[in-house]
Amino acid sequence: MEKEKKIRVLFVCLGNICRSPLAEAVFRQLVKERGLEAYIEVDSAGTGAWHVGEPPDRRMRVTAERHGVSMEGMVARQISPSDLETADYILVMDKDNLHDVLYHDREGKWGYKVRLFREFDPHPGSYQVPDPYYGGPEGFEEVYRIVRRTAEAFLEHLIEKHQLPARVKS
Repeated sequence: MEKEKKIRVLFVCLGNICRSPLAEAVFRQLVKERGLEAYIEVDSAGTGAWHVGEPPDRRMRVTAERHGVSMEGMVARQISPSDLETADYILVMDKDNLHDVLYHDREGKWGYKVRLFREFDPHPGSYQVPDPYYGGPEGFEEVYRIVRRTAEAFLEHLIEKHQLPARVKS
């Protein structure tokens, strides 16, 4: 694979303060641990604008930090039609997000890029990452476990599909 053309991965949830920023942070850490930053670019967005400019939810930041994942400096943003064009993979957290993202694809040109994130989960359950926003700490832990194993599986998928090195030595 050409190093110049990075694979662009965009994670999407409703407000970009819980699930998708966690997926971005976890996936970015996995990419960095494997030395694949020159090959893969990671971002996240929300389908709604309620939290634009805000940091991730404090409960999600605490959960991430407990697992050694930094969400420092992240701020919520809303998905834009240009994201559909520039991203190679748009991984949504649930079926509502899927519908909302596809709504932006008015000409039907980019839908092939949009997939449920848990399609890559070895234990996909309902194929949806539950929204922990209105629940307690156990919901945030459950989302972390889902995101972690799915991100690991997705990275393996990218390595195989795009013939990336399994690990780049620094």
